[in-house]
Amino acid sequence: MKVLQQEVARTTNFFTNDETLHKLLEMMLDEEFLTYAKRELTDLGELCAGDIDVRAKHTDREGEPRLLRYDQYGEEVSEIWVNEGYKKTIEETYNTGIVGYVHKEIPQLGRKGNYVYSFAQGYLLSHAEPGFYCPVTLTMATAYLLDHYASDEVKERFLPHVCATGDTELYEGATFLTERQGGSDVGANVVKAVQDGGSYRLYGEKYFASNAGMCGVAMVLARMEDAPKGSKGLTLFAVPWRSEDGAVNHLRIRRLKDKLGVKAVPSGEVEFDGAIAYVVGDPNKGIYYMLEALNLSRISNAISSIGIMRRGFLEAKHYVTNRHAFGQPLTQYPMIKDSLGKFAAKLHVEVATVFDLIQLYDSVTSGQGSEQDIVLNRLYIAIIKKETAEQAVHYASEAIELHGGNGYIEDFVTPRLLRDAQVLTVWEGTANIMALELIRLVDKFNAHELFINTMKKRLEKLETNQLVEIVHSQLEKLTVQLNKFSKLDEAMKTFEAKQVAKKMAHMYESVVAVEWAVKFGGKYEKLADVYLEDTWALREMGAPMKTVQYFEDIM
Repeated sequence: MKVLQQEVARTTNFFTNDETLHKLLEMMLDEEFLTYAKRELTDLGELCAGDIDVRAKHTDREGEPRLLRYDQYGEEVSEIWVNEGYKKTIEETYNTGIVGYVHKEIPQLGRKGNYVYSFAQGYLLSHAEPGFYCPVTLTMATAYLLDHYASDEVKERFLPHVCATGDTELYEGATFLTERQGGSDVGANVVKAVQDGGSYRLYGEKYFASNAGMCGVAMVLARMEDAPKGSKGLTLFAVPWRSEDGAVNHLRIRRLKDKLGVKAVPSGEVEFDGAIAYVVGDPNKGIYYMLEALNLSRISNAISSIGIMRRGFLEAKHYVTNRHAFGQPLTQYPMIKDSLGKFAAKLHVEVATVFDLIQLYDSVTSGQGSEQDIVLNRLYIAIIKKETAEQAVHYASEAIELHGGNGYIEDFVTPRLLRDAQVLTVWEGTANIMALELIRLVDKFNAHELFINTMKKRLEKLETNQLVEIVHSQLEKLTVQLNKFSKLDEAMKTFEAKQVAKKMAHMYESVVAVEWAVKFGGKYEKLADVYLEDTWALREMGAPMKTVQYFEDIM
């Protein structure tokens, strides 16, 4: 048996060999932006496969953030200690413009970037450090809220720092929603806002506050005095972590959460005891603003998921290619080829679909989308966030299995991938919450009809072949199911909604898969063939082993 070498970097660059991402950027960016993006992503891809990956391992094991609640004089300071490597990752990541260049000009181009480019950066970062991509996501959400809804005064005070790229002091962001009594029921929130001159002071507790102590400003939902109960009575506030004199802004971190994974982000319980806060936007629309930010975060969640999936794929592919068992390389066995082939197909289709969604999101958030685009955007986000999160857990587990016993050892990256993936099914909304979003969209906007018509129109643009016919056939079946679903009573809808969401995600991905197959042919036609056969359970026992036949082409 061949002796397995010590774990080494699977690649020196996470970007250069990602053919799907390259093609996506070529389709979605103009020539000038594409040239810039490829150059910058090549540098970032090397950094993520090298130094950032090494630091991530240290942060996960020995160097995770710690709470320093008191200073040497016994004064409460609620500071967070992070290791020096983590600080370097913060500097290098934000200086790429992963947050800032969505909202300000890229100096080399003389214009703003977009979410396609920002999420491409996040995808590469998530190969190495999905835990740190959480603070980046929170900063993205903070920047979005300030840029879209804050007054000029509040925007000028905070936005340049939240969008810093090395040109000014960085304020990382945070969004504090969760309270102990509410959880996903944000309308049960009780943190109160008391007016104090031109600003407000907050009192109460946020029970799961990520990036606590590291953020320069947090976006917080609180209830003004005499505001109505429920989610419509919540106002959005910008809360600086420190006052203008540098002191902690009348708040404290009670403790940090001891989490299963994503150790890079400090998540804590934060108490407000008169923290100065500034209203953002219309005081009566706080929940609506935060839901917009939450949708952005859900896309980031999907980006983390596909980043973890691809890292798991790269690790598994490297391992089985170099491992021998029973006298042969593992890749000579049909069952191994089948596992890797299905992994490759799902990964490609999921990455392509997530960025298809992001292109629509760019249009909607820039004000160019129609009313139908806005509904479709919300629908895509709900079903794809759910699907990608579940697949990240599944494929992180699959990567461990393909490693055998070594996959369970912390010397390898695979255990961390699984631990980091698990939270993605919870953060930004569980499968149940995504299912409720689907029901709302169906009940209020007939989103199922919009979805069916959109998928039909996209398929009608394609030259008919066997793969396109398969998707047409599955869409007909799904149409019947969606129409039936729309007529169910509320209780039955909630019972069926998760499975309906999964089928809709599969249909969206199937349409994208055959679009790529028709457009590019070759490898992408075979990836689509494998994806459709596996997703829709089309293969019968004894039928041709497509993953084995196509193995060399799709790997």
